[in-house]
Amino acid sequence: MLRIITDFDGPIMDVSERYYRVYQFCLAEARDTNQPVNQLTKEEFWRLKRAQVPERQIGILSGLYEDQARQFAQLRRQTVHTLPYLVHDKPVPGAIAALTRIQQSGVHLVVMTMRRVKELDAALEQYELGRFFPPDCRYCLSNHYVKTQDIEDKPLLMKQALEELSPAAQTWMVGDTEADIAAAKQHGVPAIAVLSGIRNKTQLSAHEPDQIVRDLGEAVDRIFEQTLQVSDIGFRH
Repeated sequence: MLRIITDFDGPIMDVSERYYRVYQFCLAEARDTNQPVNQLTKEEFWRLKRAQVPERQIGILSGLYEDQARQFAQLRRQTVHTLPYLVHDKPVPGAIAALTRIQQSGVHLVVMTMRRVKELDAALEQYELGRFFPPDCRYCLSNHYVKTQDIEDKPLLMKQALEELSPAAQTWMVGDTEADIAAAKQHGVPAIAVLSGIRNKTQLSAHEPDQIVRDLGEAVDRIFEQTLQVSDIGFRH
């Protein structure tokens, strides 16, 4: 059996609009009345986010003073994953088609995300994505889980999944951050990083995933190609 474990935000959901709206809100909250600021365009902001420019620096580039930028960064962390803003996420173009292709191919599909249960359930319901992920194929944080860092928490989810799921002949991880790559590497799972999420190619390359591709659809192409090659070699032998 072939298994694909995929992150949710990045490979499946485009979070750029949510992050930009939170940026706008936090900038408005942190500035003084009538203080001129330099609100970045969505494209400018998202380029900085994907390059992992710190929140405080984004605040300063937007015209905030040092103390305001710290307030801006703190408010962003408190706001960005709240349900009122999560509704602005939307599927990455081609992601649902890729999920359908995986499902129709008989591949075991699992989602693994740093979202909490309520945050994942809301998105699955909003876009009718639950059909791809039965409850026992969803790995996320409990609603009361105290987060540390994604790069520490995600490997724990991977460990839980690999212990609980039935054995697979081959398992792949598809994600868009260093946490996905770390989770895969710590457990001997090949990692494919996608460029449809919150990290650019430079940032992803630094963590040395097995492959970097455009999106989930291209990741599925690569996995199926390699699986066929391995099967063909085995058949010839």
